[in-house]
Amino acid sequence: MTAGCGTIALRRMRFQAHHGVGGQERAVGNRFEVTLSVTCPMRKAMESDCLDGTVNYAGLYAVVEREMRQPSQLLEHVAWRIAQAVRRQFPQVQGGTVTVTKVTPPFKCDLDGVDVTINF
Repeated sequence: MTAGCGTIALRRMRFQAHHGVGGQERAVGNRFEVTLSVTCPMRKAMESDCLDGTVNYAGLYAVVEREMRQPSQLLEHVAWRIAQAVRRQFPQVQGGTVTVTKVTPPFKCDLDGVDVTINF
């Protein structure tokens, strides 16, 4: 990370969405969590206390929320779409990670969820 850059993280955003391979999952939906972390320049915001010197995290949330409304079969595809949408809307973002968690996967198991994480 270069001087004047920092990280913004939105942790465990919760959504009801219709992602999955099975027809039942796509019809009924499931619970998901998304964690997004982005690296971006922040020097201007740090020095001036001005929003235009950073990335607006409410805007990041809106991007994730919009992408979560669009059904996909695979969590990998959802994560990739979120990353691409963040890059398009916020060109100052230098990179980041996105984790999509299916909280209650549709098979017999005792776990806290299934995660897919991509770096961008």
